Amino acid sequence: MAGGNEKGELGRIEDFIALAKEGKDVHVAIDLKKQVVAQKVHPDETEDMKREIDMYLLIADYTFRVGKDVKPVFKVYMYGSSEESPDAAKVNKSIANARLKVDYQRMRDAKITFEEKYF
Repeated sequence: MAGGNEKGELGRIEDFIALAKEGKDVHVAIDLKKQVVAQKVHPDETEDMKREIDMYLLIADYTFRVGKDVKPVFKVYMYGSSEESPDAAKVNKSIANARLKVDYQRMRDAKITFEEKYF
């Protein structure tokens, strides 16, 4: 059975952390974005329920480089409603940044080089 971190199956941050811990020289470029998506909802008994609501995803696009091999990985750090209050959006952004910090620490501990960015 093939292992999760074999060359053709690298698809998670954890896979690159494992490679770095094995002594490979791993670099990563990080691009953060807020992506708006339409979320379909099931009709409810109330007239107020919309068929679609705008949601957003706070996403980190990672581009890992190990030697000449380049592999993109993306991770969603938070989602929310475009109709939420500014305070709720601020809280979601804060939670996303806290989760991002955890991944940054894990990558730093594995000696992966990158520039920190936040939402």
